[in-house]
Amino acid sequence: MSDADAIHVRLKQTGPIPLDVSLSCNTGEILVILGPSGSGKTTILRAISGLYTPESGQVRCNGEQWLDTAAGINLPVQQRHIGMVFQNYALFPHKTALQNIMLPLTRTGNEQNRTVAENLLRAINMQGLGERYPHQLSGGQQQRIALARALARDPRVLLLDEPFSAVDQQTRRKLVRELVSLRQRFKLPIIHVTHDLNEARRIADRLCIIHHGAALQSDTPDQVMNHPDNADVASLIGHYNIFRGEVIEHDHDAETTHIKWQDHTLTTRYRPEFELRTEIDWVIPSDSIILHRRDRPSQGERENPIKGQIDELIPLGENTSITMTTEQNQSLYLSVPTHVARRNRLAQGGAVTVSLLAQGIHLMSAQSGSS
Repeated sequence: MSDADAIHVRLKQTGPIPLDVSLSCNTGEILVILGPSGSGKTTILRAISGLYTPESGQVRCNGEQWLDTAAGINLPVQQRHIGMVFQNYALFPHKTALQNIMLPLTRTGNEQNRTVAENLLRAINMQGLGERYPHQLSGGQQQRIALARALARDPRVLLLDEPFSAVDQQTRRKLVRELVSLRQRFKLPIIHVTHDLNEARRIADRLCIIHHGAALQSDTPDQVMNHPDNADVASLIGHYNIFRGEVIEHDHDAETTHIKWQDHTLTTRYRPEFELRTEIDWVIPSDSIILHRRDRPSQGERENPIKGQIDELIPLGENTSITMTTEQNQSLYLSVPTHVARRNRLAQGGAVTVSLLAQGIHLMSAQSGSS
């Protein structure tokens, strides 16, 4: 990634909000920063924009140094060419949608500014609504105006601070689609902050997981979801089945690794980088846990079979959520189609057997404090 087409950020401080973050975003790319409330996501955006100065840090965009605390460089907000969209829209209530968009325009001549604003209205599918005031617009329409106003500045980077959290789910899905479409039209780095995992997975080219101000992992959404770096990342992205085990064997010919978990020996994907007798954390997504059918056992059910009892059975429309306790008193979480749960006569307190698919088990370095 070159300086000419990217933003590079390095921030570090011990307080009042701890930060230890290093991230980059390329032109035409959406980098989503995902983390729980209070994890430092908004502080990162404020530091990039110049609204907040960390103890130590560097921000470089398109080859221009915006912040370098060691060198005494700290450009003010006006010189950083930032477009920013907030959760609460921040529109001026006494100005029309078109006037709100025209506010940041610095071109000479009101007619030229008006033309640019009208073009942006068309880009966000709001043509014909430019003379309406914010109170005459829906939440989704107001957020589109806020986005157009941010783009009117011709920014070098677009920062989005949980911009869709104040609208309903249906409007949020529409806005997400429109953002992806706009990304293809306006070639600039986009850094999007959210605590919504589904939203992050839908729009991110790269996903950065933040917790307590620290960047834990940054990669493609598929890589982060299927291969989390540690138990903290696995938990933050919604995995429930996270356990501690021990590596006991590598089978090079079969390309498998075996781990000890409670009284079970589990077969997993081949991970020779973990030494024998090493403690590891491991995770398995619920869709890699296969329910044994009572009427017709399948080939996959021979793989890492685990017996237990159903503690909780919750039908959720097409799928049923199941919590089971193994014979070693460990909880496993899985989901099956509701018709499968009915066909197998699953019930709370009933016996159940599942298989943990080897390809679904992901090994991680053991993390202090995890269990």
